[in-house]
Amino acid sequence: MSHTMTLRLPDELSDRLNRLAEATSRPKSFYVRSLLEEHLAEFEYVAGLDAQVEAIRRGAIEARPIDELVDELGFDADELRAEARVAAAE
Repeated sequence: MSHTMTLRLPDELSDRLNRLAEATSRPKSFYVRSLLEEHLAEFEYVAGLDAQVEAIRRGAIEARPIDELVDELGFDADELRAEARVAAAE
């Protein structure tokens, strides 16, 4: 089963989508559907994180210090910090 949807796009996005569709002889809906399939999970993940942050701010979820979690999971906190510094520098 499929559903039809109406979508308003700013002129610039619409123009870009039109050019892509024309250049590739594919319908615009192909690209919109492809983008949703490829990136919707990312938006769902971020929305879930946002909901958790709000729950922490409201006090509905208790926040825990990172060092406590690191110890609980058996990681070396100093090693993780060093790895984070290296990753941030790259």
